[in-house]
Amino acid sequence: MTKRATVYDVADRAAVSIATVSRVLRSPDAVRPATRERVMDAVSELGYVPSGSARGLAERRTGVLGLYFPGFDASEDAPPLDVLGEEHASMPPFTMARDAADPAAHPTLLFLDEVLRGAELEAWKQGFVLMIGVGRDDPSRSTVRDMAGRVDGLIVLAQSVPDDVLARLAQRIPVVVLSGPSRGDDYDHVTVSNTEAMAELTRLVLAQADHTRIAFLAGPTDSPDGAQRWDGFAAAVTDAGIALDDVTVVRGDFTRASGREAAESLIAAGPPSALVAANDQMALGALDAFRSAGLRVPEDVLITGFDGLEAAALSTPPLTTVRQPMIDLGRAAVQLLGRRLERPDAEPATVRLPLQILLRESSQRSG
Repeated sequence: MTKRATVYDVADRAAVSIATVSRVLRSPDAVRPATRERVMDAVSELGYVPSGSARGLAERRTGVLGLYFPGFDASEDAPPLDVLGEEHASMPPFTMARDAADPAAHPTLLFLDEVLRGAELEAWKQGFVLMIGVGRDDPSRSTVRDMAGRVDGLIVLAQSVPDDVLARLAQRIPVVVLSGPSRGDDYDHVTVSNTEAMAELTRLVLAQADHTRIAFLAGPTDSPDGAQRWDGFAAAVTDAGIALDDVTVVRGDFTRASGREAAESLIAAGPPSALVAANDQMALGALDAFRSAGLRVPEDVLITGFDGLEAAALSTPPLTTVRQPMIDLGRAAVQLLGRRLERPDAEPATVRLPLQILLRESSQRSG
């Protein structure tokens, strides 16, 4: 490896001071064209790459934004892999097997994948690097604290970090909370119209279903989105004159498997005429269970989901759902961080993105 060129080498080659080199790299329009050209020629000839860490120390910025998610994957379930060992060298080029695995076993990851795409796109557009942190089994939240020391601002999923930890982090860097409403805090928030969209979807279901046999498939008790979707469902049911005590409520954990299990319990007790699920994956699991039990959708049971995953459009029948602007959630969060870095004293902002109801065959009963 050859010796890496330094700012001193560039200054010597261009016959200018290191301060002039720094100005050319940071504010080229502030330097005379002839001097700027001489410095850039020296940079090109020497292959000089500015030190991000040194620049960060000088500017008190790293140029990096953080995106922290809780962990949903179980690393202990992953098969062993040693790419340097003898076993890897003797592996066949491919194997064949029937695909019996559920590709959507972790639905939250499908949601977060899209959010990540949006955040990465917007960070690139604004000249930032995006650092991703995954908590996994990290009850002390050391991962997010370590991230906070390396980034200019942090995006966190609502309720993925304890309130006291988040408050301490926010004293050091800007924080944007994703998918959760403001709770009287000083953070910027990006959320969606969960309550309103679920209320309207429920009203559409009630227009076709037997009011006395409607069920709700709820998400985890600690999910802000799940709570808002229940609020929308409850409001529509109450407005229709139905007592909430007359509604059957089952709960899952947003996975397809939990939706299947919840639907099996409903079938055992007598299937509902309609099932409103708090997310697509649980709705798809319920669809699996109803089909296995010989129940027809939508003739016997109406089903709706929430999120707008691609799998919902490909199911049989296609699933009525509410499409979330998942990519825009990530983009909006990065935009809020960029605004906060430029205007640290601005009032906390909450951006609420609209949703789109997609009416499909699973909730459309003919006649």
